[in-house]
Amino acid sequence: MKHGKKYIDSVKNIESAKLYEADEAISLMLDTAKAKFDETVELHVRLGVDPKQADQQVRGVIVLPNGTGKSVRILVIAKGEKADLAKAAGADFVGAEEMIQKIQTENWFDYDVIITTPDMMGLVGRIGKVLGPKGLMPNPKSGTVTMDVEKAIKDTKAGKVEYRLDKNAIIHCPIGKKSFGKDKIKENYDALMEAIVKAKPAAAKGLYIRSVSVASTMGPGIKINAKF
Repeated sequence: MKHGKKYIDSVKNIESAKLYEADEAISLMLDTAKAKFDETVELHVRLGVDPKQADQQVRGVIVLPNGTGKSVRILVIAKGEKADLAKAAGADFVGAEEMIQKIQTENWFDYDVIITTPDMMGLVGRIGKVLGPKGLMPNPKSGTVTMDVEKAIKDTKAGKVEYRLDKNAIIHCPIGKKSFGKDKIKENYDALMEAIVKAKPAAAKGLYIRSVSVASTMGPGIKINAKF
């Protein structure tokens, strides 16, 4: 991959083999985030588990103390009272069969999260093959299949993030924006790392946290000496 001049200049300030303390790594990441827009800060955590094994999955949700800095558009699939509650709670789109049809016929994806009630999962399941690859399929584990749609909407708007393993046993998760500054990003980092540590599967053997790094959208990754 070819990198621009700003990226190359940033790399010069980082010792690639060094494990930085979290505070220092975050400060360095902020110094090297030189794009003209408010870059997202991402945490990358490689775990000592086998993602192919069902009993070694690591997945969960957490409301970050300072949110993500991202405005989230929410679609709620619900009927009756739950649909009314969803509208009152601030959902961006609310509906039932008509929303499923809109997704099917118009290839409509102007939302970031889908929340639904359990009774509507049969309906939502019809478009699972479309939603799944985009990471939009509601799931009870992520809190997006629930009768308490008000809480789900509130948590999502407040900065709820889902962390889960990819096929390489790495978790990639946003922990804020450059504009947050070091202290707020560090608070989010601590909260997410503690959640990942608590989610350690009983079947996991050996070293659990293999490596941790932080990076801005356009910046280089900086390795962290994770003490968890």
